[in-house]
Amino acid sequence: MPGRFGRVVTAMATPFTRDGDLDLDGAQRLARHLLDHGTDTLLLAGTTGESPTLTSEEKVALWTATVEAAGDGAKVMAGTSTYSTAESVELTHLAEKSGVGSLLLVTPYYNRPPQEGLIAHFSAIAQATGLPCMLYNIPSRTACLIEVPTLLRLFERHDNIVAVKDAVGDMSAASRLRRDTGGAMEQYSGDDKNLLPLLAVGGVGVVSVLSHLVGPALQELVRAFEAGDVGRALELHLRHLALFEGAFATSSPILLKSALAQLGLPAGPLRPPLIDATPEQAEFMRGLLADAGLLPGGASA
Repeated sequence: MPGRFGRVVTAMATPFTRDGDLDLDGAQRLARHLLDHGTDTLLLAGTTGESPTLTSEEKVALWTATVEAAGDGAKVMAGTSTYSTAESVELTHLAEKSGVGSLLLVTPYYNRPPQEGLIAHFSAIAQATGLPCMLYNIPSRTACLIEVPTLLRLFERHDNIVAVKDAVGDMSAASRLRRDTGGAMEQYSGDDKNLLPLLAVGGVGVVSVLSHLVGPALQELVRAFEAGDVGRALELHLRHLALFEGAFATSSPILLKSALAQLGLPAGPLRPPLIDATPEQAEFMRGLLADAGLLPGGASA
């Protein structure tokens, strides 16, 4: 059975105009495209959406426009956690007023709070809203790990902390969380390449970057695993492994935005300090797209 947020949550890129302004029309077109191509839930203002470069006003505009495009706020998740608990609570209130259906809460970055600080931070946000919350565990970016006992305490204390986006890649820890919650705290892979391994220890889906490009294949992978066809799931995993790894050859979402542009989908430039793909990087990404069957002459995806 699919998880609360479906099988495939897409961490959506934020389109900008050539001048670097927020492209709300492009965001709505991209949102509709994704929902028509394998995405169950759209995540806005996450890492892939260049959230550190968005103002609060821009985030509200983006959430509101995407809810309108989706036609159902339940299909939209907002990233509202920062390294300031007070700011995170304020953004959470704004997101709720925008009509989104759920929240993604990343660990505070840079200030590296201890586990008790994480409990205080996430508890303050969860208590400020009735929306379901997915915690985002990504120590490679935040230098801060949510340990399994901390996840368990938060899950037990707050009815609306219901899932975790696992970008840790520790299948032993994921196994313990599955064992200790009976699967009630749903686990979504935060890395496309780790989707199949996480499914094997009780995961329910993926918060994906590459679903911009191969959403239907990711849906098929999860459905095949659910149906007991592990061979088919493995085939799809291996077929797309080069794309899953290669798209992160430089800081994300640099190559993703290059791919979207090459496919004629809304993207626009990146905001500093990220920079657009070099010609060599764009050509590398083009090769990955061709190999995945996403350009004329490539093998079937």
